[in-house]
This record gives sequence, C-alpha cells and structure tokens, in this order.
Amino acid sequence: MRSQVISALIAVAVCFGGLATALTGGGFVTSAEAQTTGTTLSSTSTTVGPDLVDMGAAEREGMSRPVLDLALNALTCAIDSGDISLPPTLTVIDYSRPSTEPRLWVFDLHTGGLRFHELVAHGKGTGENLAEHFSDDMNSHQSSLGLFVTGDTYTGSNGYSLRLNGLEPGFNSRARERAIVMHGASYVDAEFAAKQGRLGRSWGCPALREAIAHDVIDFVRDGGVIFSYYPDEAWLERSRFLHCDRS
Repeated sequence: MRSQVISALIAVAVCFGGLATALTGGGFVTSAEAQTTGTTLSSTSTTVGPDLVDMGAAEREGMSRPVLDLALNALTCAIDSGDISLPPTLTVIDYSRPSTEPRLWVFDLHTGGLRFHELVAHGKGTGENLAEHFSDDMNSHQSSLGLFVTGDTYTGSNGYSLRLNGLEPGFNSRARERAIVMHGASYVDAEFAAKQGRLGRSWGCPALREAIAHDVIDFVRDGGVIFSYYPDEAWLERSRFLHCDRS
C-alpha cells in the first residue's frame, strides 16, 4: 500500500509540471467519427498482420501506412519474442505530426475497428508544436519512443490516469520510474491550439483531452499496447522490436 501511494505521488509531481507551465490547445477529429466498424476478426486470432486492423479506416483518418506497418511489425516481434501476448488494443502515436493535429489512433484488436483518433500532447522538453527530442532520462521532461504495455489506473491531481510500462531499455523502460502516465489535461484543447499554434505540454506524459481521457484510458488499460513513433535514427536502428531478425 505504501509503495502504491508513493508511486501515485511521484506521478502527480512529474506530470503536474505540464499543468503548471503549459498553455492549452489541440485540434481533433471527434472519436465518434473514428469509431468505424471495420472487418470483424476472430478474438482467438494470434496472427498479427495488415488484416488485424481496419487499414481503410486508419488511412481515411489520416494515418501513415508506413507508420502503422511499423507498429504491427513491432507488435509481431514482441509477441514472437514472448515479451507479450496478443493485446486487446493497439494505440499508435505518431510524434512526427505537429501537436495541433490528431496523432493518436486506438484500434480494437478483437474487431479491427478504429475506436479513437485524438490529440495527444508531448513533453515540454520534446519541442514546441513539432516534436524533436526524445529521452528516457529522469527530469528530461521529454516523451519516449517505442512499445509500452498499459497497466493499472489511479486518480491523482491530473485526474484519472493510466500507468505505462516501457518495454525498450534505453528508450522507454524507465516509464514507471519517471511516472510517465496517460491522463487528461486542460492544455490539450483544439480552440486554444488554433490560437497559440501548439498544444500545451506535459512533463513527458501522453496527455489527452479531458473530455475523452477517461474513455480512452478505460478502453486501453490492463494490457493494451502503445507504439510511440518518431523517425529517430538511434531508436530506428537499435530498437529490438524493429529488428526481430537480429534476435
């Protein structure tokens, strides 16, 4: 119990800085518009491939096919290596997009449907509207790249929040230690972003619109996979989930 309390307090301290220093903002396509049905898939399927998600819906909602292919390849590698089992959901964050664009997509891997397409903030140390810098270092206030598995939830000063477990040493494996969590934030807001030219920023947490955060968190919690992408040369070269052939 004591360790859980300490963990929650750390998470509040780390991510609260985003509230204290950030502006607000964000442009989005409503999640209702993104809840397409797609082709129904077997819930017992263990094969990861293009048919696992509704590619058409993803592309209609502006998702890069190469980024989605990379996410599915990384997911396949993680399953084949025994790091994870087939997850119920796949969340893809494309940090190569500006913060004013919706750049988070959530897929239901039981049906293949695209359930959410949302704004997501990056860390204060990662950049302004465009993300540029990524780190797994303490106090860097930067976002991290790679594969994460979602954990449990708690309620703190940032409201309902979701703990994340990073699977990639050197890139995101200190997510728990850094208290990198998914949560809602007032600075993730479309109207303000339109005026200011960027979303507000967290201290490394993938923050969502307050109006949708609870729904997204409940949908992806407890074993969902998050793939955070940016064309970072070091990560693209060294991530073991992007190079299963080297294992």
